[in-house]
Amino acid sequence: MNTSLKRQVLEAFKRLHRTRQIAFQDDHFALQAARKRINEEYKKNKHVTNSEAVNEMINLSKAVEEELKTSVVQAREVEPGKYELRILPNTRKLDNIPFQDCKT
Repeated sequence: MNTSLKRQVLEAFKRLHRTRQIAFQDDHFALQAARKRINEEYKKNKHVTNSEAVNEMINLSKAVEEELKTSVVQAREVEPGKYELRILPNTRKLDNIPFQDCKT
């Protein structure tokens, strides 16, 4: 694996860790679980030297990073049955379609 590719792998690794810190801010359990999972995946694949395979894994890490940035919403119970959401500017917001029960 060439130096440029190694640098890209390290950059992707660092970006995932920075993104996890933003996505799971103040949630120590989720922060540790994400840290452990990221580290496990990188250690599991550190033997891979095929440039094409490494590029695929870099692209996967970018997709995971994007998913964390746009899909993770934190909820905190502020009183019984009432939750406060932490929605970030990058969070993807979809239109909510009301449920209609179709009894036939």
